[in-house]
Amino acid sequence: MRKILGLCLLMVSALGAFSRQPQASPTAASPTKAEQEIIDLSKQKWLWMAERRLEPLEALFHEQSVFVHMGGNMTRSQELDVIKTGRIHYKQAEIQDASARILGSTAIVLSRIRLLAVVGGNEVANPFMVTEVYLKDAEVWKLVQLSFSRLLGQ
Repeated sequence: MRKILGLCLLMVSALGAFSRQPQASPTAASPTKAEQEIIDLSKQKWLWMAERRLEPLEALFHEQSVFVHMGGNMTRSQELDVIKTGRIHYKQAEIQDASARILGSTAIVLSRIRLLAVVGGNEVANPFMVTEVYLKDAEVWKLVQLSFSRLLGQ
């Protein structure tokens, strides 16, 4: 677990530079097939979260995954419980930009989103930069870390 958490922290700290890069332009290189597959998996995850589909999320989330929200962090079981009970309903994630980097058996997805959620019975919309770290385990991508960073002035 320490190795996975250490890897996640290293990746997140290294991503600070990525998040400050200019937005992708039409002339930027298209994602590779592998990068597009992990971007598509990330998009599918948002749909599962919106639909509160626990079975595919349980399969996707690594046993030792961590989730960092604006107010703290959660374990896999805590995040699944939040989705199941509706304490946070990830109603819709409008993905405005997404990119992926694959480093061996690790993939990093950066997404700029506008998240429409219901929290405590109140509907809220916020812009976020979301960092996701995936680990390829037995040829299957598993989400090991997801962090929300609220974008100011958007």
